[in-house]
Amino acid sequence: MTAPAEPNVPGVPLASARGRWILLTTVLGSSMALLDSTVVNVALPRIGEDLDADLAVLQWTSNAYMLTLAGLILVGGALGDRFGRRRIFVLGVVWFAVGSLLCGIAPNAGVLVAARALQGVGGALLTPGSLALIQGSIRTEDRGRAVGLWSGLGGVGAAVGPFLGGWLVDGPGWRWVFLLNVPVAALCVPVALRHVPESRDPHAHGRFDVAGAVLGAGSLGLVTYALIEASTGSPTVIVAAVGGVLLGIAFVLVERRRADPMVPPDIFASRQFTAVNLVTLCVYAAFGGFFFLVVLQLQVVAGYSALGAGAALLPTTVLMLLLSARSGELGERIGPRIPLTVGPLLCAAGMLLTLRVGPSASYTTDVLPAMVVLGMGMVTLVAPLTATVLSSVDPGRAGLASGINNAAARAAGLLAVAALPLLAGMGPESYRSASQFDAAFGPAMLWCAGALLVGAAVAWATVRSPAPGGCHPQCHTHCAVVSPPLEPREGRG
Repeated sequence: MTAPAEPNVPGVPLASARGRWILLTTVLGSSMALLDSTVVNVALPRIGEDLDADLAVLQWTSNAYMLTLAGLILVGGALGDRFGRRRIFVLGVVWFAVGSLLCGIAPNAGVLVAARALQGVGGALLTPGSLALIQGSIRTEDRGRAVGLWSGLGGVGAAVGPFLGGWLVDGPGWRWVFLLNVPVAALCVPVALRHVPESRDPHAHGRFDVAGAVLGAGSLGLVTYALIEASTGSPTVIVAAVGGVLLGIAFVLVERRRADPMVPPDIFASRQFTAVNLVTLCVYAAFGGFFFLVVLQLQVVAGYSALGAGAALLPTTVLMLLLSARSGELGERIGPRIPLTVGPLLCAAGMLLTLRVGPSASYTTDVLPAMVVLGMGMVTLVAPLTATVLSSVDPGRAGLASGINNAAARAAGLLAVAALPLLAGMGPESYRSASQFDAAFGPAMLWCAGALLVGAAVAWATVRSPAPGGCHPQCHTHCAVVSPPLEPREGRG
């Protein structure tokens, strides 16, 4: 049985030339969005210096992108399911490239933040489509490995971002962190148009949930503003916080009552899908906060150059590159419960080890062990998490499921970047002082590790692996269509 592609279009073998082109295209597209989530962090100190910006502006430089990405990624998935995943994916790549160009030529902080928000719109269009294209194009028996490769190579794109960003910042300048996306998009678009078959959800119909999109994005935006500006003590902070909560409640009510909601409540009938998204919230809140702060710690406190700070994170890149595909295959054999429990625990240990990174930190004894342990946790976690999200829903809703999970991940990272400086006691100018930033970094890492521990506990208590002869009793979807069976047999599902 093949994925929900166009009628009479068979699944493409991953080992074929076309299968490799499909994987390359989706990895290039998703890597642009993932890369931008991490590569910019290395450039933040230089951006702040060049544009004379305080910590709040640096937070917005990261969060303006994450806000529109998280708020609109569900719309991107729905658009792809209805109008064609390849079509929306290509549109997103082009949009992202235009936003990147505007970031690269921004004359001041206000224009940069606005251009980052525009970038996020492009990311919202291309991110869910990249994974849904694999589900809709690659043949059933190859999808587990394809998802593992996509996760691993995409994770490499995100992890290599700090290194590449550091090289650009120390070399031609921070603006090239954004301009680099333009030639990548120029390669991705023609390959997608030539080699990737179109696919869509034949059951998608009705009007788009504009009200849901506006309420969801508005809620995230107001809560983010309240968290970032909380230290100012302005009355508008309270107004924004209350407004964000009220819009969030309205979003839930609208989604429950609409005939064609952006987030159909019935998709959460799969307890596996609900459980994995709860784990995603915890894990990516920790990741978002960690990668925002650790490169600042390395530069501001440990005295690393931008390139040195980026290079310090390379062990996670190498581990993801070497082991993610095998991690995806292992997850298929033993089920997701153990990887989704052990992975966050390893990541938490790695983040706690970064508490040793101070003014006199040694790379080999202080930084490297933390990065290796963190990398092993990411290897254990990322591919099984992605595969489990898709295996717990009907394949015709691949774009929607990918959108919901990506929205959860981005929203978690967005709120973590907004909240962690407040929780850790960072002031507006703290990133300019090594002693002030170092004093706040420790509490921030404890918060990140705590989120990961909660994620591991949720995974152990709620995620269930399929039984040897079929799906777990709580699965209400056709998971056999999405992920290959543990062994060839009839009657799974």
